[in-house]
Amino acid sequence: MEARHARYPFFAAAREAVRASGVDLAALVADGDPAVDRGRERVERALTEGTVEADDPAEWDIRDELLSYPVARILVSLLDSPAAVEKYADAEARTAYRRFTEDLGRARDDGARRDPARVDRDALLREFDLDGAVRVEEPKPGQPEGKWLWLGVSAYLSYVDPDWGDDWRLVNRELADGEVRAEREELYRLLREAVRDRVEEGLPFEGVSDDLADELEAEIADLRDLLADRSVHTDLDVVAPEHFPPCVARLLERARDGDDLGPHARFALLSFLAGLNLDAEEAVALSGLDPDLVVDRFAYLRDESGAQYPPPSCRTLGEYGLCDNEENHRSVAPHPLEYYSRQLREADEVVDWREREGEGSDAGGAEA
Repeated sequence: MEARHARYPFFAAAREAVRASGVDLAALVADGDPAVDRGRERVERALTEGTVEADDPAEWDIRDELLSYPVARILVSLLDSPAAVEKYADAEARTAYRRFTEDLGRARDDGARRDPARVDRDALLREFDLDGAVRVEEPKPGQPEGKWLWLGVSAYLSYVDPDWGDDWRLVNRELADGEVRAEREELYRLLREAVRDRVEEGLPFEGVSDDLADELEAEIADLRDLLADRSVHTDLDVVAPEHFPPCVARLLERARDGDDLGPHARFALLSFLAGLNLDAEEAVALSGLDPDLVVDRFAYLRDESGAQYPPPSCRTLGEYGLCDNEENHRSVAPHPLEYYSRQLREADEVVDWREREGEGSDAGGAEA
């Protein structure tokens, strides 16, 4: 295991080093190896801060850092959440981008001196099969060497994201003989996408043993709570109260019975309903809450794009005394909207509350 492997654990050589070491990841987890703690930190910081850098790099050695990568991939797979995969892959790519731009900048400044932990441009391009697709343009007088490059069109299109804007569209680029002219920093951005694609590939994977999943249960529970507090779901448009999580169903029942919910409970219920893309009038019909209060709350909970504020996670609701983990529903999903989304996917038939003849504003089936 080498320092470069730890710095770039998604490189093919790093993966081979892990295989060659003969390390049993299941035994690693069972023994409480430091790499497991570092793997948990890797995912935790990805979800909360957009980086996989260690909070204290001196705490971990090369082995811990390298082995934390496959451990992190197991944890992300067990989270079984597209949002977790996206956030984790993006954080790995951002961290790698910072590292390799730093490495390449130092290589230009240091000349012949090389740090074996760092990567040069040729090695980076070879890693992603781009070494034959990039040609450095001869600099004009007074122009820094390597500022402009020519990339093969297919390589360019492999990693360009359409959301990057018109400047990246081929029609707005300089083209010649099947190559696209780009600045060095633009190549780096494409390489960041190449890293993200590689990290994301195969996630989440199946085949994690039940014993290993059980060993990681505590880590997964903590990570699910972190993910839940930062995940906003705005694509739900079916209202089926019988599939609400028990804690939200109980709040709905209390509201319809005329109970004084209190500010935290009202916010939890209304932010959940806003997340279902109900308008204020529909929320009043379903909940029985005061119309003026609902309109006032929806004014800041909702905008044209959907819910501005996600409802609190079940853990946060528990801290307010609003969620007792009834029916162990947090084991299904730690966030009310995620739980509801899963319930809808698994239901044999779902009829929207608004379409039920004769029910009107009846919440039918919204029991805790």
